[in-house]
Amino acid sequence: MVVEVALAGLGLVILLLAGDALVKGAVNLALRLGVPALLVSLTIVAFGTSAPELLIAISAILDGAPGLAIGNVVGSNIANVLLVLGVPALIAGLDTSHCDTRRNYVFMLIGTLLFMALCFVGPLTHWHGFLLLGLLAYVLVDTWRTAKAQRARPADAASGPAAGEEDQEDLEGADPSISGWKIAVFLLLGMIGLPLGADLLVDNAVEIATRLNVPETVIGLTLVAIGTSLPELATTVSAALRRQADVALGNVIGSNMFNLLAIIGISVQVGPIPVDPAILSFDLWAMLAATLLLAPFVFTKIQMGKRVGIGLTALYAAYLIVLVT
Repeated sequence: MVVEVALAGLGLVILLLAGDALVKGAVNLALRLGVPALLVSLTIVAFGTSAPELLIAISAILDGAPGLAIGNVVGSNIANVLLVLGVPALIAGLDTSHCDTRRNYVFMLIGTLLFMALCFVGPLTHWHGFLLLGLLAYVLVDTWRTAKAQRARPADAASGPAAGEEDQEDLEGADPSISGWKIAVFLLLGMIGLPLGADLLVDNAVEIATRLNVPETVIGLTLVAIGTSLPELATTVSAALRRQADVALGNVIGSNMFNLLAIIGISVQVGPIPVDPAILSFDLWAMLAATLLLAPFVFTKIQMGKRVGIGLTALYAAYLIVLVT
């Protein structure tokens, strides 16, 4: 089984690197074609950073292991709150008292409740996916309008080319000096690496589940979910060290929303996803509980200090122990 674990790890590394390359290539191509930086951030960056999870889900469905797809999404959302926020809070603390993420948090909570409801009337099929994608479209339009209105207020102070250049510099993956051939290479590496990495990871994850005699859903909830949450963990730790709590919290909320609405919404167009009874009885409720744990930090002045970080990481450890045992 050592070979399967190594190949699954290799697949994960390829996925993460290919996803990063695709984001860089797509962002810089869009900006070169004159697409506004705000629109790029709300669409290309958001979808691009979720590309590894999406390719895993599609590959799992095509390979007859749909439990891996739903396990990855549910497990990632739990890990994002308890681990991805818990570790940086433990290391440096997160001052969330000045973060205004209430609107997006409400959207995430609605998306979580809708996803849970659809799971209980599952299996998840095309029409479930259309509902999730419909909510995603509404969220994107609302976010676009809100962000555009906010940026229009200080228009006199931030208008002109300098403001646009600053937006591009702040955009993930943006590089105004990048050449055309580098953009092409990034896009090519992303498009080749994503399906290759997904196939490697899914095939060997299924083999590991078979060898260990555990459901593929459990592998998705644990190994695959933690692996695909590593980029978010790196981002939040970096944000915590720079005292940018809004970046850390916004990253987790946005990632969780896209996991539920975009990844599942698109994946079920490839094939139905049956919902394991164990997920219905335990993991969905753990995901909802993790989502509700964020409410005090979103709606009040309570900060995520080191004690909160200890509590969140301890809860995630307890969740993993329950799954394994």
